[in-house]
Amino acid sequence: MTSTVQPVPRPTPFATAPSNGPVPASNPRLPGLGAELQDHLQLRCSWRLTGAKALNTLANSLWGKAMIGAEYALRRSGTMPMAPSQLGVFAKSRPEIATADLEYHVQPLSLGAFGEPLHSYPALTASVCNLRPESRGTVHLTSPDFRDAPRIAPNYLSTEGDRRTAASAIRLTRRIMAQSAMARHAPEEIKPGLSFETDEDLAHAAGEIGTTIFHPVSTLRMGGEDAPLDSTLRFRDLENLRVADGSVMPRICSGNTNAPTIMIAEKASDMILGRA
Repeated sequence: MTSTVQPVPRPTPFATAPSNGPVPASNPRLPGLGAELQDHLQLRCSWRLTGAKALNTLANSLWGKAMIGAEYALRRSGTMPMAPSQLGVFAKSRPEIATADLEYHVQPLSLGAFGEPLHSYPALTASVCNLRPESRGTVHLTSPDFRDAPRIAPNYLSTEGDRRTAASAIRLTRRIMAQSAMARHAPEEIKPGLSFETDEDLAHAAGEIGTTIFHPVSTLRMGGEDAPLDSTLRFRDLENLRVADGSVMPRICSGNTNAPTIMIAEKASDMILGRA
């Protein structure tokens, strides 16, 4: 990842790809092509719990795995058919803003990073993301060969505003976990860890625990004369081509991107068929 506060790059699903030569320059007629990349960076804060039933402990034993399979086979319920997150919350990073700018996805599990096994102890992860990031990244080809990975630079946490929001988000998550309702589970902070206290510390921690939540948009935005697409989703530099996906959004939405992308596709189909 390209981040101003992340000292050691980590492999993630959107890590910057190695270049196989010089990166081609942006199209001078379409300066927005591959620019304005926006994404929701999730900060995966986690706590170790006592006396709680969590997926960590269920999935770390043969008996637990057998119980998970049996519950699904007999009742079509339990862990196997559940959504990726069991709790969602919208919140404000500070009271003076008009609408929520944070979204939580909470899961009864914890792990070091995506792709790694679950921890052996009961825990939960409260993933929180800034819904209106200021940081802007880029995505460009690295060669004319379609088999070569593109160069993706999200530039997460590259503005002071995003770093301040990240610090506020972690503090709010800590306040939630410190409520009396959680006391019987004696939550012990795993990530980012209580050693991070100041705004600067917490911004640094956000770079360590942050990863994409898979909402990248806006690299082929529609709109004004400098946008790659016109208002009907037609690509300005190539005839008979429309684009209908998350890349056309001029700005990232304040929530999950799936439903807006479906709406964009429905509108595009209407325009192609002459119904709009």
